[in-house]
Amino acid sequence: MLAILSVLLLYLFNPVFGVWYQNVYCSISESCECDFKPHIRDLEWDLYKNVYGQHLAQDIVSEEVAKFLQNKSPERPLVLSFHGSSGTGKTMVSSMLGNHLYSSAMSSPYVHQFVPTLHFPLPDRVKEYREELKSWVQGNLTECARSVFFFDEMEKMPPGLIDVLEPFLGPSHVVFRTNYRKAIYVFIGTSGEEVINRVALENRQAGQEREDIQLDHLQEAIAQAVYNSTTSGFFQSSVIQQKLITSFVPFLPLSRRHVERCVRSQLCQRGSCGRTDVVEAVGGDMLYTPAQGQYFSTTGCKAVPAKINLFL
Repeated sequence: MLAILSVLLLYLFNPVFGVWYQNVYCSISESCECDFKPHIRDLEWDLYKNVYGQHLAQDIVSEEVAKFLQNKSPERPLVLSFHGSSGTGKTMVSSMLGNHLYSSAMSSPYVHQFVPTLHFPLPDRVKEYREELKSWVQGNLTECARSVFFFDEMEKMPPGLIDVLEPFLGPSHVVFRTNYRKAIYVFIGTSGEEVINRVALENRQAGQEREDIQLDHLQEAIAQAVYNSTTSGFFQSSVIQQKLITSFVPFLPLSRRHVERCVRSQLCQRGSCGRTDVVEAVGGDMLYTPAQGQYFSTTGCKAVPAKINLFL
């Protein structure tokens, strides 16, 4: 007993021994806490260096994730909902989040991705899908409290399905043997893009700076838009009614300047940083909206790789 007590005291008061003990433990354990190694500074750097034209998303994601992880006993999970047009960076930011939370990045067994067309393709089987989803989430939370769940293409999610998650997203539900409140949920979709794009257009037409757009201009409007849209997985959802989303994250439409930054970044990855001719050619070949003004790319940066192949 005295020997055990001595080891425990050594562990508590000797940081070096503590690190050694953790390394030994993780070498023989499959605990998700061993794989969970969040690098918040790296996440912030990645967001501000490699995501273009999205000051709101950069600020919200970095601040909410940092605040959530600093709390050792959160009252509820972190629930983020990404909204915006195709090609504006939603998937990229999601990947960054997974990459900087786990040492094995997005390939971690504790990072889970759901795509409606793959996992829930048949609308007439929603009842069955609800039971499966509830079981999957609860099983994974039991395995790892730090689980991260990504739900992509929410505009294709069968209405009513996502409501089965309501007990897991609030403060009162209990999952056996785990603190489910440590989990992170990210919903990703284009629903609400009309509201976001309208605000961005009004801002541009008024001659204001893009960075003047504030979250309070959009938060409630996005919530109402996705709740009332029949093409939204949140249509008439109790998740919205119960205000279980920590933050709605708007992704603004991208201008030609942002598209050309995407082109430059892609070219540098291919070892062709100096090809300004390709940057200008791709930027000029994209389609922009509205007809009067041509402020924003209709496909964001999504078509950039294919366009580069065309002009390189």
